[in-house]
This record gives sequence, structure tokens and C-alpha cells, in this order.
Amino acid sequence: MSDLRQKTCRPCEGGVSPMTDSQIQRYLEQVNGWEYKEGEIVRNFTFKNYYETMAFVNAVAWVSHKENHHPLLEVGFRNCAIKYSTHAIQGISENDFICAAKVDALVSD
Repeated sequence: MSDLRQKTCRPCEGGVSPMTDSQIQRYLEQVNGWEYKEGEIVRNFTFKNYYETMAFVNAVAWVSHKENHHPLLEVGFRNCAIKYSTHAIQGISENDFICAAKVDALVSD
């Protein structure tokens, strides 16, 4: 698998199968701190203050807009939980991992 951060999400209108559990596990090895829970890949990010949290949320919104693939965000004062799944296939696709890797790049490197 190539570096997920270099890939671009492909439109998904359904008609393809969601990833299998073994595929999901292999992709999870490429993204830091993400877990597979209840049909979504999930990660919680913690920050020093509300300002940093909101700056992160805005950066995630930019990634989502660029990739046209949008997560569920749960935002608190010093944290943001992100949940990705591909609704069109009712499961996980490579798009979810592409976006997870790009979100990871916002807080690392």
C-alpha cells in the first residue's frame, strides 16, 4: 500500500463492498491511534485549550472539503473525536483511511 496521505478520495456512490475486517486491520496499521469501533474508524484528539481545538476542527473541515469525504466530529473544550465511515456502502472504504492519514498529518510531522 502506498502512503495514504498522497492519495485522493474517489467518489463512492455505492455498488462496491465495504472493507473486510482483515483489510481494516491492515489499514489501521498505517494510521496512528485510530480504532475500529461499531462500524467506524475513530480517534480522539486532545489539545491544550479551546483555541487549539477549534483550529484543528477548521483544518479537518478543510481536509474534508478537499477530499469531499466528511467525518462525524464531536467537539469539546479541549478535545475532538473524529469518526469516519462511508455511508454509501454502509461500511469502511479506503477513503476513510485516506482522510484519517491526512488528519493525522495535521498534528504530526
